[in-house]
Amino acid sequence: MLVAAAVCPCPPLLVPEVAAGAAPELDAARTACSDALAVLAAARPDRLVVVGPAEQAGRGSYPEGARGSFRGFGVDLGVRLGRGGGDAPFERALPPSLAVGAWLLERAGWSAAPVEALGVGEPLAAERCVEVGREIGAAVGRVALLVMGDSSACRTLKAPGYLDERAAPFDAEAARALGTADVAALKALDAELAYQLKASGRAAWQVLAGAAEDAGLAGALLYEDAPYGVGYLVATWS
Repeated sequence: MLVAAAVCPCPPLLVPEVAAGAAPELDAARTACSDALAVLAAARPDRLVVVGPAEQAGRGSYPEGARGSFRGFGVDLGVRLGRGGGDAPFERALPPSLAVGAWLLERAGWSAAPVEALGVGEPLAAERCVEVGREIGAAVGRVALLVMGDSSACRTLKAPGYLDERAAPFDAEAARALGTADVAALKALDAELAYQLKASGRAAWQVLAGAAEDAGLAGALLYEDAPYGVGYLVATWS
C-alpha cells in the first residue's frame, strides 16, 4: 500500500553543475525537494519507486543500481539509482527525469528503503497511467513514491513553449490538486492540453493518483514557482 509520496520537478537545472552560474536561482526548489524526501523517509517505507516522464509511449522499469548521466546537458556527471547494483551494466540508461530523481536521492543520502524506478511515456493515456498506479498501490508492503515532473512550459514569452494564456490556470489546478492530494482532480487533468502546454508531469501525476486511490493521504504544497517560464512545484502526501 502507498504510505507516502513526494512530488518534485525534474529539470536537469536542479543539478548545480548543470545550472552553473544560474544554480542559486533554484536553491529554494532544492531545499523543498530535500524536505519532501525527509517526509518519505519518515514514513518508513519498505521500498521506494521513483516515477518520471520518459519518451516512450508505454512504461519502462529500472532496477536499483541503474545509472544515468547529465552528459547530454554538457556536464560529465553520472548518477546511480539507490545503492544497489554494484558495477553491473544495464541495457538502458535512466531517462533525464529519473536521473534527476536519482541525483536528489544521492544528495539526500537516501538509505531508508530499496529503490526502483519507472519511466512513464508522456503520451500514455490517463486511464493507463491510473492503472499503472493501482498496480503499485496494490503491492504488498509499505510503498513510497517519488514522482518527478514539471508543469507547463508556456508561462512567459521566453518560456520553451512561448506564452500560452491557458498555462497559468492549468498549473494552478495541478498545484491545487497535488497540494491537497485531490486524486479525482489529478485523474481529470486533460492529457491533450498538458501536451499542448508541454507539461511533462501529467502522466506521472496520474500514476500517483492511481496508487493513492485508497490510501487516505493528506497533501501539502511546499514550493510553487515558474522560473524560466516553466512551472515547478514540490508537494508531499502522507
